[in-house]
Amino acid sequence: MELHDLIRRFSATPEDQGKAVFQSIFLIGNRLQTLFDGHIPEITLKQFLLLALLRQAPQGLTLTQLGGLLGCSRQNVKKLAEALQKKGFASVQRNPADARAFCVALTEKARQYFRTVFPPYQEELKALFQIYTEEELAQLFRLVMKLYQGVEQLEAKTKEQS
Repeated sequence: MELHDLIRRFSATPEDQGKAVFQSIFLIGNRLQTLFDGHIPEITLKQFLLLALLRQAPQGLTLTQLGGLLGCSRQNVKKLAEALQKKGFASVQRNPADARAFCVALTEKARQYFRTVFPPYQEELKALFQIYTEEELAQLFRLVMKLYQGVEQLEAKTKEQS
């Protein structure tokens, strides 16, 4: 079966289109992870995403905060952060405001990585979205942000049922 066969099969109804979008999110994610894991030096795509979140934060973030942003458990974030710490990209330290919490922060090596090593991959990211007009990209952005709302509603519903 080819991708265009799947697209045709799932294009008939809004329900089928929703199923196709859901499946596509994972398929696209897997393909992007394979692409970037295969040639980003020193770190995996998931490790890069954690660093990118830290880069946007004015100060370090706790493991819990990072888990919420990445949509994974605190334990998974801890493993990512510890791997990055071993490579010299992040520091993991107790939060001075709460001794039970650990904070993760960028190191100078990570900042240097973003300045020197990562620019070619930023170009690849730009290339990924070159197929869109500015209007289409803005619409895609709005729709993905709206998808976050749907995920949050589903999470809230799941918590209520627990």
